[in-house]
Amino acid sequence: MPTPIRTPDTTNMSTVYFLTAVAALGGLLFGYDTAVISGAIGFLKIKFQLSAAMTGWAASSAIIGCIFGAMFAGWASDRFGRKKVLILTAILFAISAIGAAFPSNLLQFAVFRFIGGLGIGAASMVSPLYITELAPAAIRGKLVSYYQLAIVIGILVIFFVNTLIQGMGDEAWNVEYGWRLMMASGVFPAALFLIALFFVPESPRWLTKEGREDEALEILSNINGAAKAGEILREVKSTLHEEQGTLGELFTGRFRKAIFVGIVLCIFSQVQGINAIMYYAPEIFKSIGTGTESAFQQTVIIGIINTLFTFVAINWVDKWGRKTLLLWGGAGMALSLFMVGLAFHFSWTGYGLLLFILMYIACFAASYGPVTWVLISEIFPIKMRGVAMSVATFALWVAVYIVTQMFPILLESAGAAPTFWIFGTMSLLAFFFVWSQVPETKGRTLEEIERTW
Repeated sequence: MPTPIRTPDTTNMSTVYFLTAVAALGGLLFGYDTAVISGAIGFLKIKFQLSAAMTGWAASSAIIGCIFGAMFAGWASDRFGRKKVLILTAILFAISAIGAAFPSNLLQFAVFRFIGGLGIGAASMVSPLYITELAPAAIRGKLVSYYQLAIVIGILVIFFVNTLIQGMGDEAWNVEYGWRLMMASGVFPAALFLIALFFVPESPRWLTKEGREDEALEILSNINGAAKAGEILREVKSTLHEEQGTLGELFTGRFRKAIFVGIVLCIFSQVQGINAIMYYAPEIFKSIGTGTESAFQQTVIIGIINTLFTFVAINWVDKWGRKTLLLWGGAGMALSLFMVGLAFHFSWTGYGLLLFILMYIACFAASYGPVTWVLISEIFPIKMRGVAMSVATFALWVAVYIVTQMFPILLESAGAAPTFWIFGTMSLLAFFFVWSQVPETKGRTLEEIERTW
């Protein structure tokens, strides 16, 4: 961990950004491993002769693992520490990448994707939690947003990789070999994440909870300076002392609204259809007559827009606030989704459809994409933050599974236009939920947020 020269009472920003970058690699793997299926699914469908329901299963098998990974990551991170769980996720990613590249049938493919999903689900909870517990309050939203930036970079990278691999041969080659290379490529970012984790410390807030205050103070001092570190440590200890609740209190006590907001926000972040586009983009474009190569190229454009507009949230989440971004982004998503539905209904194919999809991606990337992770990493009490985030993240992955599994079925049974109008309706409902229920948390310490509940 870098330790540049600084005064005793100033924040060591290079250390903060280094720790954030390493933790955010979990997000890069999240994006990479979930979106790799977008390039492989069409060839898998041909290879294993899949129906619409089985196509959904091939794409969503990893999501089942995500659900279980998120479910147990909170308990594991509270019991063994944030860092150890992140190391385990990197190992699971690597196992999945290798195994999913060489299955002899769909069941074997699904099993290894499930293993990778365990790592994705755990990382999706623990990585932003780790960043939150290390970040200075004034820039916490920005730093946690880097986790979402890493996710979209992972998505963009795998879209490029998929496009390059797809271009190495004809369709017959891709059906036999191309999708295998796409899946196997995930072992490289997994190895990078695993190596990097050995150069970061444990969360000081978790260490304090475990009674290891000297270690926590040393880490806090390296980040915040000696005087500020002592102040933070006293505040953390005070909050731990005050909060003696159980998980049940999240649902029945004064924190009930926090878990309600966290769960519903996570569900709304997914039922607006983001992963239907991210996981099936090439197939969506093929369905309107776009050639395979062009479909993959348009998917890369989606990845680029997704990445660029994530910087909007990073730059403004601590200035405009979490709620403001969600409201503006949600309104834009609703409009875009209804226009996508109209494009399918009136056969506005080609660049018209691509434009409306890009508008939707831009609005999501600037709002729900990063801000959901920021909020659920902030709003829960410290003593049970890990478990509470597991509950919220579990709800998120259940929503992802439902969307991923049902999207091919909805396209086949209802058609593209009604499917996207359903997503647009979800965006409208999400807008009114945020407007009426979600609090603003910008500029507050984690302990101040906890006391407001």
